[in-house]
Amino acid sequence: MDIHELRRRIFAISNEQQFNDVALEIFRYQYEQNSIYRLFVDSLGIDAAQIGSYRQIPFLPVSFFKTHKVAAGSFHEEAVFESSGTTGTTTSRHYVADFSLYEESFTRTWRLFYGDISQYNIFALLPSYLERKNSSLVYMVDRLMWKSNRTYGGFYLQDLEKLAADIREALSGNKKVMLLGVTYALLDLAEKFPMPLTNAIVVETGGMKGRREEITRSELHETLTKAFSTVSIHSEYGMTELLSQAWSQGSGLFSCPPWMKVLISDTNDPLSLLPAERTGGINVIDLANIHSCSFIATQDLGRMNDYGQFEVLGRFDSSDVRGCSLLAV
Repeated sequence: MDIHELRRRIFAISNEQQFNDVALEIFRYQYEQNSIYRLFVDSLGIDAAQIGSYRQIPFLPVSFFKTHKVAAGSFHEEAVFESSGTTGTTTSRHYVADFSLYEESFTRTWRLFYGDISQYNIFALLPSYLERKNSSLVYMVDRLMWKSNRTYGGFYLQDLEKLAADIREALSGNKKVMLLGVTYALLDLAEKFPMPLTNAIVVETGGMKGRREEITRSELHETLTKAFSTVSIHSEYGMTELLSQAWSQGSGLFSCPPWMKVLISDTNDPLSLLPAERTGGINVIDLANIHSCSFIATQDLGRMNDYGQFEVLGRFDSSDVRGCSLLAV
């Protein structure tokens, strides 16, 4: 397989047929080259040769990233991304063969949803991610900051007063302002330094990390919109095990870039997909995951609307409460 040509085709996808063709090619490659995924597919009694649509491809439970090295082919990893988890939980490890593939994915996705990165100053309130190493989110945000040639912004740990003052100063400039933060830290900022951010974009990502009691996404957004006098709160849906992200620009409705899809499956029969407006398990196809597994069952609960957007509604009862989850509404 010519990985360079495949990569070109992944990021050139513009319709359903192209997505299907590339997804099937990657499925066959990973079935052959990823021993963990092949054993999983075989254990289901599925004949890989009979898979003719991306909707028939089985999804590997995300928990395998905690217990195995999920890798397709032989490579020396450039990095190992690790999940944040919560105290006492086992973290996931994603072996990254090519940093540039991840960077191309999140850069193209940013451009798709937000335009020219050079027009932004990004403020990141991600203390729990900065306090440990190997965070894919910190790497992404750091590279976006670098690409933005920012005048203001940066990473902030505990100094919320300085963050608030710097944001106010940045709002007087000629660049757009984005505040991206982990949920509990945004709530801390909202309580201690409420301020009008009508002309800024506020993005929540991650969860409480054991620092606060979990709340619903609707409750979170209501609290933040009041504190920051903004119409809507944006959200980022990503995880250590993925090289792509979905973004919501309001109302908790997420959209994917063209090389990523979300499918909803029956919680009692993971091989059966559900129609729009039915709640079930969130499965992600991330074609940028060439070197690991592109087909992942996340253990998140959600539903899809008729326009291909999805909501994240919570977690399976039997699964760990992952850092980026919110309780069901």
